[in-house]
Amino acid sequence: MTGTDAPAAAGAAELADLIVAAVTSCPGVAGLTQGPGRPVATYLPGRTVSGVAVRAGEVEICVVARYGPPLPQIAEQVRQAVEPLVPDRVVDVVIADITVPNAGPEAEGESAGRDQPGLSGRPAGVPGAGPDKKDTREESANG
Repeated sequence: MTGTDAPAAAGAAELADLIVAAVTSCPGVAGLTQGPGRPVATYLPGRTVSGVAVRAGEVEICVVARYGPPLPQIAEQVRQAVEPLVPDRVVDVVIADITVPNAGPEAEGESAGRDQPGLSGRPAGVPGAGPDKKDTREESANG
C-alpha cells in the first residue's frame, strides 16, 4: 500500500463500519454473513468486514434475516438504512439465510431470546461457523 492508498483505506474502513452499524440496527436483520459462493466482504489492512463489500459504484450487503417479516421488506429496510451513507452507489442486498426464533422447552435455558441457527445451520453473524460435527463412525462394541 502506498501513502496515497492510506486515506482511501481509512475511508473504506469508516464507511464499512458505518454500513455494518446501520444494517445491524434493522429489526429484520439477525446479522451479517459472507454469503454462499463468492464471499461478500471488505478487505482492509489487518481485518476483514464480513457481509459488506464496498466497491466503486456499489455496495453489496449479505445478511441473515429474522424469520417472520417478508424478505422483500427486510431488504428494503436494509437499503433505506444504507442509502443515506452511500447516495452515489447502488445498494445490493443478498439475504443468505434466515434464523428461526427459539421455541419449546429448550427456549427457557441459556440461549433464551437468542436466534437459532438458520436454514444453513450457521449462526448469524459468524461466517464459516456451523453446527457441531458429530462423529458418525460406527463404534465397534462387539469387537
